[in-house]
Amino acid sequence: MTTTVTTNALAHTALHFTPGAMWRSGAAPIWVRGEGIRIWDQDGNSFIDGLAGLFSVQIGHGRADIAAAAGEQMKTLAYMPSWSATTPVTIEASNLIASLAPGDLDVVFLVSSGSEAVESAIKFSRQYHSARNEPRRVKVISRYLSYHGTTMGALSATGLPGIREAYGPLLYGFRKVANTLGFDDGVAAAARVEEAIIEEGPETVAMVLAEPVQNGGGSIVPPAGYWQELRRICDKYGVLLCADEVINGFGRLGEWFGSGLMGVVPDLLTFAKGATSSYAPIGGLLIREPVFEELMDSHIGTFNHGATWGGHAVVAATSVANLTAMRDEDVVGNVRNLGGYFREKLERMAAGHRMVSDVRGIGFFYAVELTADRETGRRLTPEQADVLLKKTLPPLMMEEGLYTRADDRGEPKILLCPPLISTRSDIDAMVSMVDRTLDKAGAIGW
Repeated sequence: MTTTVTTNALAHTALHFTPGAMWRSGAAPIWVRGEGIRIWDQDGNSFIDGLAGLFSVQIGHGRADIAAAAGEQMKTLAYMPSWSATTPVTIEASNLIASLAPGDLDVVFLVSSGSEAVESAIKFSRQYHSARNEPRRVKVISRYLSYHGTTMGALSATGLPGIREAYGPLLYGFRKVANTLGFDDGVAAAARVEEAIIEEGPETVAMVLAEPVQNGGGSIVPPAGYWQELRRICDKYGVLLCADEVINGFGRLGEWFGSGLMGVVPDLLTFAKGATSSYAPIGGLLIREPVFEELMDSHIGTFNHGATWGGHAVVAATSVANLTAMRDEDVVGNVRNLGGYFREKLERMAAGHRMVSDVRGIGFFYAVELTADRETGRRLTPEQADVLLKKTLPPLMMEEGLYTRADDRGEPKILLCPPLISTRSDIDAMVSMVDRTLDKAGAIGW
């Protein structure tokens, strides 16, 4: 069921994070239609979208009601900037997003992507501390294997060496600490953050940035107490705590926001993807109202940041339609109800494959980690992992009719993060596809 295109078809289209060999080979799918959890290529082949586009098509593909809402807004007023002005639908979207957020995260600053959302958080933390007459607080502490975006500030906070290397001289020297993988004690895991703050000098640290459940490294769920300890540490040293929920937010974990699941209200919360189910590009920063007001009431008196399309009226209308439908149809409840079943199915499947070393995740956010032989503890060599992830698994999964990612961040793994409307039978189908894929991959011998 593989789909290819000719080199000529891609001659004027540079693909993101795509090796030149693949770009020239014509092996890139061209997707033409989506409905529910399924997508179709230009040859008419149907696939389950096991990655929800890019962890983001929460409500599924092909919703005519969302398209209609965007179209109606285009007819009324397609665009006016958010510079000292706004539109009614932008206010409506902000109010709705704030109503879903935990605690007093009541101020919404809209941009156009997750990377921009993280840039906004970094810039806000700098201006907030300047407003408090602490101009030396400029450092951000984030975690190894974390992904926070591709723009220069967000990339500086990202903990993935592979995508940072080419830009090293341009990046800020933000501090990286251990993520929670391998920790059973949340307090011990969070201690790495406190140690870094002390070593850097608390008077120089502006923000701690972390995903409630980390994507890079494979759906890393923190041990109990970790986020409560992060909150205590940040309060102790006067550091802003920012939850990066670009992926976690809007139901992926079975709650509207991962911070709600962790039981902690951060000072800042970045979001994107699921706010529109990717029917339009969005990003944003939620800010605790007292924190925002402190900047507004200071000698600085403004958040000196903005973007042409932040708060775009058509995007706002798309977000309102998407989030209203998700709320009315209890999409988040569907994830909460089926998340445990999803995990049970994956664990039963994994038991039958010696090359599966772990299943991690929560809600509709899972990683199946791979090794050479679980029973003996033998790991794949770097060369074997490269072959498995780039040459073996992708075509096997596509032949099964499953679109998802074979991921190389940390140990090799398969990611399963489908649209949040997936049913029990959809989960059964996806897990069966992975099961058959691993049967074929395991037969090769590693």
